[in-house]
Amino acid sequence: MAGPTTLELIGTALFGVAVLHTFCTKFFDHLSHSHPRHAGIWHLLGEVEVVFGLWALVLTLCIVALSGTQPAIDYLEQQNFTEPLFVFAILVIAGTRPILTLAQGSVETLTRWLPLPPAFAQYVLTLTLIPLLGSLITEPAAMTLAALMLRDRYYVRGLSNRFKYTTLAVLLVNVSIGGVLTPYAAPPVLMVASAWGWDIGFMSSVFGWKAALAVLINGLGVALLCRKELAGLSNPMPPSDRPPMPLPVILIHLLFLAGTVLTSHHPVAFLGLFLFFLGYTEAYQRHQDPLMLREGLLVGFFLAGLVVLGKQQTWWLQPLLAGLDSTVLFFGAVGLTAITDNAALTYLGSLVSGMTDSAKYALVAGAITGGGLTVIANAPNPAGFAILHDSFDEGSISALQLFVAALLPTAVAAGCFLLL
Repeated sequence: MAGPTTLELIGTALFGVAVLHTFCTKFFDHLSHSHPRHAGIWHLLGEVEVVFGLWALVLTLCIVALSGTQPAIDYLEQQNFTEPLFVFAILVIAGTRPILTLAQGSVETLTRWLPLPPAFAQYVLTLTLIPLLGSLITEPAAMTLAALMLRDRYYVRGLSNRFKYTTLAVLLVNVSIGGVLTPYAAPPVLMVASAWGWDIGFMSSVFGWKAALAVLINGLGVALLCRKELAGLSNPMPPSDRPPMPLPVILIHLLFLAGTVLTSHHPVAFLGLFLFFLGYTEAYQRHQDPLMLREGLLVGFFLAGLVVLGKQQTWWLQPLLAGLDSTVLFFGAVGLTAITDNAALTYLGSLVSGMTDSAKYALVAGAITGGGLTVIANAPNPAGFAILHDSFDEGSISALQLFVAALLPTAVAAGCFLLL
């Protein structure tokens, strides 16, 4: 077997630097405050959504230096940027006031039916119902909704960093596993469902009920852990003085959301719909908050950078996956997911010939289990970061603190997938 090429070695080195960079964003943000003369560059380096795009640019420049401009352009054009484009579009649509109003209204209605304190019940529903809803509306849309609801209901209340990190960790884990009741909503499942013949019946019976149980345990567990802080919130959602949202506006937004989900594999279609959506929101601005275009573009930039750098990891990832038995593969997938996108990991697994059914299950279960450990582990994670990072100290989320906070909910998910 031929060894790695020079470009593959450079790509792997840059990928490692980018992963390390994600753990240092808190440090760079601190420098932006302590060294105001160069605050701009430090703040740029502290933006987690910029990390992989930045190092993908370095890789592109390396290709130019090694082979010339045209090979670099050819390399970029060979990559599939459908997922970054889709996440950008779905984040902006799902983050609009009509969609958020519908989600909040649904949670508040269910809250009245539960014999629990409102703040506690709404918190649990946000961390359980919304991630499971991701199996229908896709994980990026679920992440956007849940992060916005958490920000507006809880994160603006000045609660402790412990609350913020444990809540975010559970959100990331639950969204990663909550989208597996269907074969199209979770990126790591989408990558293999067609190749392996996994339909909705298979996903719900083999993965779905285990994921739902883990989501419920994690949501209730973190609510109990944070019950004292939740008890201090007499009204988790301040009353709004805005006029009621017209039902036709909500329905039109739902149609745009559904159309984007149904055409998620076809950028020409969903970007065309997105342009119509922008026109509609401009025509009816009175029913809108400012669109999350900046956040969406940053998340798309992050994922596009991950695509560009991730292509150069095939040479070592694929042989590694092919040489592991099922149990080791599960834990290996959990660990590898922390340092690479879980959809890329399962896609590489789908290229391995002769995988047994148990190995296929172990690979996908491990990939979705580890999806909450880091910002790069699951495609929707950067959306959550983009929405919530301003609520943390110095406007930055510590990757190390998040990793530690995510260990317990990740262990719960692993237990459900391995033992049940």
